[in-house]
Amino acid sequence: MRVRDLMLVGGVGLGGTAMMIGRAATPPGATISGKVTFTGTPPKMKPIDMAKEPFCARLHAAAPVLTENVTTGPSDALRWVLVYVSAGDQGSAPATETVRLDQKGCQYIPHVLVVQPNQPLDIYNDDSTSHNIHPLAKVNAEWNKSQPIGAPPIHAKWESPEFIPVKCNVHPWMHGWHLVLTTSHYAVTGEDGAFRLQGLPPGKYTITAWQEQFGTQSQDVTVTGSETKSVSFVFKATPY
Repeated sequence: MRVRDLMLVGGVGLGGTAMMIGRAATPPGATISGKVTFTGTPPKMKPIDMAKEPFCARLHAAAPVLTENVTTGPSDALRWVLVYVSAGDQGSAPATETVRLDQKGCQYIPHVLVVQPNQPLDIYNDDSTSHNIHPLAKVNAEWNKSQPIGAPPIHAKWESPEFIPVKCNVHPWMHGWHLVLTTSHYAVTGEDGAFRLQGLPPGKYTITAWQEQFGTQSQDVTVTGSETKSVSFVFKATPY
C-alpha cells in the first residue's frame, strides 16, 4: 500500500490528520506510526503581500496567506514534514497513479508533493491569471514552463530521487517542494504532526523525518509480524 500526502487524479482530495490517502483495506505487515513536534520558539510566518497580483489579493482579502516553510499545529505539532523509509526498504512496485499539483490562489497545493521516479505528474492552473512553474532540479533536468489562463495541464515526471524546490517566476512568493522517493512507504504530516507507515515486511528500517528549514532526523526501527511501533521526532525550533 502506498501512503500518500498527495492528491490523486480521480477526485480524491487531501484529508486526514496526517494527510495520508490509501486503499480502504489495511495492508499486511507491520506499521510504524508517530508524531513530529518541535521544542523552542518557531519563526513567525509572515503574511504574503499579493498586491502585485490583484486577482489573488482579492481571494485572500479576508485572511492573508502565510509563508509555509515552518507551519505549526496544536500541541507543538509540525506540518509539512516528510517521514519515509530511507534505508531497509525491501522494494516498491513502480507507482503508476497520476499525481496532481494545483496552482490555486497563487499558491502551490500541496506545498509538499511526493512522487516516485517516472510517476506521472499533472500540473494545473486553477487561477484567472497566468502562472509559471520552475523546479530547481540539480540531479534531474531543470525546466521552466509558463501556464496561461485556461491552459491544459503540464504533464511531467522526474526520473531520479531528489528533493526539488519549486518557485514561480511570475509570483515570487509561490514556493513548494517536489520530493522524489524510491520508496512507497512515506507520509507527510498534517496539522497534528501525525504519520503512519503501513505494510512493512519484518526487518530493520531507517525512518527519516525531513523538514525544509530544520533539516532531517533519522531513527532505526525493527519490526516483526503485524506489530505497530511508535516513533517520535522532535525538532529544535529557533525564531529566525
